[in-house]
Amino acid sequence: MIGSPILGAVLDRSRVSVLAWSALCLGGVALLALAVLQGWGPLADFDDRGNAARTWAVDDNGLRRVLRGIELAFSTPAMTAYAAVLTIAMLVKGHRRAAFYTVGVTATTALATTLIKLAVARDRPEWQESEWLLSNNAFPSGHASSVAALGGVVIVLVLMLVRRSSVRRLAYVVVLLVVLVVSADRVLLGRHFPTDVVAGTLLGAGFVLLGLALYSPLPRSHAARIEPLAESMPSGRKLSVVLNPSKVEDVGQFQSIVNAMASEAGWSKPSWHLTTVEDSGTGQAEQASVEGAGLVIVCGGDGTVREVCAELAGTGIPVGIVPAGTGNLLARNLDIPLYIRAAIDIALTGQDRAIDMVAVSGDGFEDSHFMVMAGMGFDAAIMEGVNEDLKKRVGWLAYFVAGMKSLMFPAVRVDISVDGGEYTRHRARTVVVGNVGFLQAGMPLLPDATIDDGVLDVVILHPRNFFSWIPLVFRVLSKGARTDDTINRMTGHTISLRAHTSTPRQLDGDSIGPGKELHMECIHGRLLVRVPR
Repeated sequence: MIGSPILGAVLDRSRVSVLAWSALCLGGVALLALAVLQGWGPLADFDDRGNAARTWAVDDNGLRRVLRGIELAFSTPAMTAYAAVLTIAMLVKGHRRAAFYTVGVTATTALATTLIKLAVARDRPEWQESEWLLSNNAFPSGHASSVAALGGVVIVLVLMLVRRSSVRRLAYVVVLLVVLVVSADRVLLGRHFPTDVVAGTLLGAGFVLLGLALYSPLPRSHAARIEPLAESMPSGRKLSVVLNPSKVEDVGQFQSIVNAMASEAGWSKPSWHLTTVEDSGTGQAEQASVEGAGLVIVCGGDGTVREVCAELAGTGIPVGIVPAGTGNLLARNLDIPLYIRAAIDIALTGQDRAIDMVAVSGDGFEDSHFMVMAGMGFDAAIMEGVNEDLKKRVGWLAYFVAGMKSLMFPAVRVDISVDGGEYTRHRARTVVVGNVGFLQAGMPLLPDATIDDGVLDVVILHPRNFFSWIPLVFRVLSKGARTDDTINRMTGHTISLRAHTSTPRQLDGDSIGPGKELHMECIHGRLLVRVPR
């Protein structure tokens, strides 16, 4: 699932709106600082500087140890380390602007905290916990400002990069709980007055918003960093979008993002074609072709992408892929990022690449095509066994659960013919025929497979028992060339599989039911897709 109403409410807000919210937070800090300097009565009552406040410095040794642990876990050195790790992670993932945003917000908050402490010069409460007494100024709380700033940055990055709404909501709750726990820790240890903590939290939030207003962490178009294509896209060229509405949380929000980015890239306002349960992409792609589309963007899972690509194959109309499913193997193997805006950007401004597709036929289903992989045996049993409700909640982990249940899928006898040659007999728990080489997490199941080489790659897996899976996985990960009865490989332009018993089968992760035969032919350079330049 991609998109979020909150994403549109924060990252897509006007700069003036975000600045106004930032000014509200930072203005609150200024007012609190002025009230502290002037000794404002109601503020003193709120802080309760009398004897009752001494009870906030707890005496229970067990609780004191917990609070002291929290204090150390969110101290200045610790927060600096957390920010550094997050920054490095963003750089490794290629999100340079997000990394700069992280550094800018956290460093500016730390500097502002120090300067305000010096300006206000408020003493620590006299009742603070005696262990590791703090003697520097109290207003505002450095713990509160740093955790609010880093927590706010995490929320922004989660909004940008995390696709699953349940994971995003969990991240929001965790960040909020951490801020509340650290804030309570400062008061319970007597390190700060309540207004110190409130001011610190407002300061951190204010700089998170100010950073968004002054420097967007959203990545720039990849086309802005490289030489333009030899033939630029003419203004007004017709764009069509095929969207699986079940894969986005807010269809209207997704449409507004695509409309805005298309206009910036010089395309006309796109025509929209939403898939249905009865038609998962074929009819919509046909309509886009009839309308004279110069580019068709498809947003959905591997099944929707397969239907659209099959319909547009041979038309010369390029397909831009915005991955929105659980596997997204075609996008992964084409180096199309899973981040929605980056994928849309590549679809609009990338270069065209001619790739192969595979025609497939067999018993029990109509002739079809696939783009990624076909399988017979264990891998297809996983697809059949995936709980759809669990898949919606936890994503790819649902496949792991189904895989553990199907791990000892019985071996079957399979006859295999390559390029019309004689059939050879094999025992296998699964046979995978691939147009691409890598599964999720970069697992190189077919490391020599290339999506535009005109041939298919076959892997035959036959672990004899449960424990045989362990060395087999290591052999796959090491990309070893050795073959034997456990793992065997073949390549060819046409591949035919003939099982001796009815066996589960799948195309691009979609189960097509059990059967005995699959016949596949690689159609070289059949489809144009948009890829990074």
